[in-house]
Amino acid sequence: MPRPLRKIRPLPVFLLAPFFTALFIFWLVPLAGGFGLSLESDDLFGETSFVGSLHYQDLLHDQRFWHAMRNTFVYCGLVVLLVLPFALLLAHLLRRVHPRFRSPMQFCLLLPGLTPPLVLAILYLMVFNGPHGLLNKTFLIPFGLPNVDWIRDPRFIKFSLALLAVWRWTGFITLIFLSGLEGIPGSYYDSARSEGASAWQLFRHVTLPLLRPVTVFIAAFLFLDAFALFEGAYVLLGGSGGTLDAGLLLVSYSYLTAFTLGNFGSAAAMAFTSLPMLMLTLWFILAQGRFKRRHVAIS
Repeated sequence: MPRPLRKIRPLPVFLLAPFFTALFIFWLVPLAGGFGLSLESDDLFGETSFVGSLHYQDLLHDQRFWHAMRNTFVYCGLVVLLVLPFALLLAHLLRRVHPRFRSPMQFCLLLPGLTPPLVLAILYLMVFNGPHGLLNKTFLIPFGLPNVDWIRDPRFIKFSLALLAVWRWTGFITLIFLSGLEGIPGSYYDSARSEGASAWQLFRHVTLPLLRPVTVFIAAFLFLDAFALFEGAYVLLGGSGGTLDAGLLLVSYSYLTAFTLGNFGSAAAMAFTSLPMLMLTLWFILAQGRFKRRHVAIS
């Protein structure tokens, strides 16, 4: 016998209506407008003409665009690989701090994440600004090591940008990891210890599998934030890609194309060309957590 249809309750629909209205006005409408802009000529003001997929075809032969795409994915990977283990280590250490001192330390860790990226970039510039930066004066010159031009040497530009993200997000991610660690039942550890598990085995077979959903969420968050980086790269590299375009990221190149060269249609096409790659990468990150969780449940 078929189940009767559930009656739609008006109150939840009424409460959700403002959210979906705002989503339609401030996200779907601009998204559709941006896609329409990518199909028109590069003139934002005045008469424009429909050019179809011309901008997308030009991107296939734009070596600077693909260079910016590679830089962006390398930078995103560096951010994820640097922040995740460092934040997890800090979360483990923070659990062993006396509760009286834990709250002030958590507040200090949270401060960089609350600071505007523009302010952080200016502070970062004071630390990494070549021979006059605090990093070289404090840790390299006193020990007789050569100066490193962190934001002009193409060998170090992407790494320097990644360190800016590490500086900003490590504390915030540490608190998320700490919440995940606090949510793991102690009975799991007690059962493993009763079977003679070492500290490394506890971490590998208990902590890491149970933290996997949290880790996947953090990796997706860091990847999205790094993919959309603009303020820090703009301040550190002067609005360009730096030496040999070593720090040219996709958002920076789109900004240069739109607001420096005036090619708004081409810039919009860049954004929509990168969208499938971004969605595919996020799907891969989230799928890793789902597949691993299924494997853990079976085993």
